[in-house]
Amino acid sequence: MIPIQPETERHTRPVEQGCSRCKDGNALDFEFDYAYQPIVDIGNRSIFGHEALVRGPQGESAYSVLSQVNDANRYTFDQACRVKAVSGAAKLGIKEYLAINFMPNAMYRAELCIRTTLDAARKHDFPVQKIIFEVSEAEQVQDRAHLVSIFKEYQRLGFQTAIDDFGAGYSGLNLLADYQPDIIKVDMGLVRNIDRDPVRQAIVRGIVAIVSGLGKQVLAEGIETREERDFLASEGIRLMQGYLFCKPAFKAIGIIDPSSWE
Repeated sequence: MIPIQPETERHTRPVEQGCSRCKDGNALDFEFDYAYQPIVDIGNRSIFGHEALVRGPQGESAYSVLSQVNDANRYTFDQACRVKAVSGAAKLGIKEYLAINFMPNAMYRAELCIRTTLDAARKHDFPVQKIIFEVSEAEQVQDRAHLVSIFKEYQRLGFQTAIDDFGAGYSGLNLLADYQPDIIKVDMGLVRNIDRDPVRQAIVRGIVAIVSGLGKQVLAEGIETREERDFLASEGIRLMQGYLFCKPAFKAIGIIDPSSWE
């Protein structure tokens, strides 16, 4: 039989360890940077925001960076990501929303771990209300209740929240039942060739109906063709992201292709 630790011992030890790692600020043994991809509002043909996408120091793939993240450096990496994403956006002069992915398994106490983000926002004069924290539905979340508590703390502090890759995992609806973020990002796997796929069309219609009924926004990601764009627009989706509009721009603001509106 495995001995059960007292409740206080089970929760206090990892919290102290995790938060101390967040505060240590130990340098990572690898470098990384960001590319920024525009999120557009096709309703008024404007840029709604930009998603910060991790890249290698010379623009290498996200995998080249994420493959180096492990239990020993996860806390430091997650904190460094937030600071670099905000500082990079501020240097580029981004005024729209900034979407940043976060690792829920790298946070123990949100009210403590979020301090570096708040400090970075103040230092670079980037409005907290313009920062969207998003987590992928495909993320292997060890404790959904803990994730919900993180989301609620973000909300309390004025941040926006989002579930990314909705439809890619198996827990999206359960998570949505527990917490309703500001934005639901429909996974590109559901978007691909949706104009020619009745099954995907039915699924996305269902997502739009649920999310709209909750008073939240739907964002479709991975748009590559005008046909995909037009079908999604016909279903009432205004926020979109994908190569049709602009590829991620490494350490730069992406320029929307004017023909992508037509």
